[in-house]
Amino acid sequence: MAKWPNVPHCYGWLALDARGTWRMRDEAAQRAEAPGDKLANAALVGFINRNYASDERGCWYFQNGPQRVYVNLEATPFIARTDPQQGLVVQTGQALASIEQAVMTAAGALILCSGKVVAQVDDRDIAQLLQAMTLDAQPVADEGLLAWLGGADGQLALRWQGRDLAVERVEHKDVPQRFGFVQRPDQMIAEK
Repeated sequence: MAKWPNVPHCYGWLALDARGTWRMRDEAAQRAEAPGDKLANAALVGFINRNYASDERGCWYFQNGPQRVYVNLEATPFIARTDPQQGLVVQTGQALASIEQAVMTAAGALILCSGKVVAQVDDRDIAQLLQAMTLDAQPVADEGLLAWLGGADGQLALRWQGRDLAVERVEHKDVPQRFGFVQRPDQMIAEK
């Protein structure tokens, strides 16, 4: 690191989509506000996963030698998927040992918290978790869930690891501030 003391941080070139895929965003993708190309190289993805962290501002990055490559987040810093052996696993391969908090947006995005991990559930796996949900202690039906998402009264809960965890409603726009992360570090730099 001492060899390169003044390497600038990188913004806008890497993104994490809502399905847990790392995306490289070249200049054309950045100008077009496009998601970018999926990273498919297993060694590169593994390197990013091992070196993924956040700074004191709540901006997520991966450490690439002396340089921090900041990540634009489509959803949350982590994306959770169901796994038959481990229950829930985030895109870095880490299992969610326990879930301490669950919230759901009006659009049906389920966000789970485990320690410092804030993970939106991959939309392809949400149906599996809906089977573990109750509304007022009864299995939740589609109509009941839609009514609850629309603001109807009732207690939605997720049955996970032998206990019922209350699910709170949250406005999508409030998620980053509530959980202390920045979705677009590149916009923070542009505003300076």
